[in-house]
Amino acid sequence: MFHKVFQQIDQHAHIDVVDAHCDIPCGIYDPHHALIGALTVVRMVDLINAKVKEHGSGSTAEFINSMARYIATKEEHAELTKHEIRVIWGDFIKAPHVEAYPQLPGLVHKIMQLGSKARQTVDRETALDLLEAVNEFAEIFWQIKEIETKRVKAPYSVTEEMVIPVL
Repeated sequence: MFHKVFQQIDQHAHIDVVDAHCDIPCGIYDPHHALIGALTVVRMVDLINAKVKEHGSGSTAEFINSMARYIATKEEHAELTKHEIRVIWGDFIKAPHVEAYPQLPGLVHKIMQLGSKARQTVDRETALDLLEAVNEFAEIFWQIKEIETKRVKAPYSVTEEMVIPVL
């Protein structure tokens, strides 16, 4: 019943529709957290592989503690990456964006799959593929917003490239 009442009001009042990631129309979207998540996945894979190389399959408390922390962080950030892309995909991207960038659905699907694979493995190539796919998504996102981007070396322990807006 309320829906019909609001439909009638909307038809006569011409209320603008506003979209936002938090369902409070703030309109703030940014793929930055997804990029940081993907970079963190790369870093954790590097730390895991370095620790195994250094200690073999050691069973010291220090080794077990470090591995548990690295794995938990890798899992968390792979899922964060997927979450951030899902939010932008579900709340920001509209049909006209997909028409203008027909590669978007496949790219989002690829990010979801790579995020899952990054959680399942300690393969650096998978982590780098995830980062690259998120970079591609970020470039499209900023193009939609008509903001120029550039690729820069990340200023972190992992220095792979990341897409940033030119503001």
